[in-house]
Amino acid sequence: MARYWSYALAGALLVLAVTYARSQELLDQIAARVESDIILLSEVRTLSRYQVLVDGKAESDGAILDRLVDQWIVRNEADTARFPHPADVEIAHGVEHLQASFASPEEYQARKKQSGLSDKEIQRMLAQQLYLSNYLDSRFRSAVQVTAKQVEDFYQEAVVPRAKVRNQAPPSLDASREYIQAALVQRGINEQAEIWLKESRGRLHVEKFLKETGK
Repeated sequence: MARYWSYALAGALLVLAVTYARSQELLDQIAARVESDIILLSEVRTLSRYQVLVDGKAESDGAILDRLVDQWIVRNEADTARFPHPADVEIAHGVEHLQASFASPEEYQARKKQSGLSDKEIQRMLAQQLYLSNYLDSRFRSAVQVTAKQVEDFYQEAVVPRAKVRNQAPPSLDASREYIQAALVQRGINEQAEIWLKESRGRLHVEKFLKETGK
């Protein structure tokens, strides 16, 4: 009899577990279908919270969903190419860089609390962002060419005015050259990636089910 009751209890617990799992699935919603895959509302919410952490505010749900579709495109191609995921040390450096972008550790902790993200969630989001950005870098960097004139124009149009706004003497062109070169290469990568993504979006079958919340 005792064995019967233990089986009955185990069966009841299994039913409760299945019921709970199904209720969790119902609580989450499909925000979009991309080809044969889905993007969940929870993914939209998580990226929204990550934007709050990094930028202090989040885009609209619709804009975030568009970003997730773009991320699907990049991730799908990176996975197909078996592109390497970032190592733990690279993720750790990413977390350090994020923390260093705040004025103080206290400000970072306050923003993290505001976002509602845990340390593990932040690491996971950073790992995803690094994977995608590293792939785009490897795919488009070789196609970006920066001329000496572009460097000089950027110096005159961006570096010098910024220093004047801050009532500071601008750094010399030579001292700024490496920073400007890196900024222009990154801008070129972004432009090339956007052209590619625009073409890729046109070939995708995407169904969106997300309703804007007026955020």
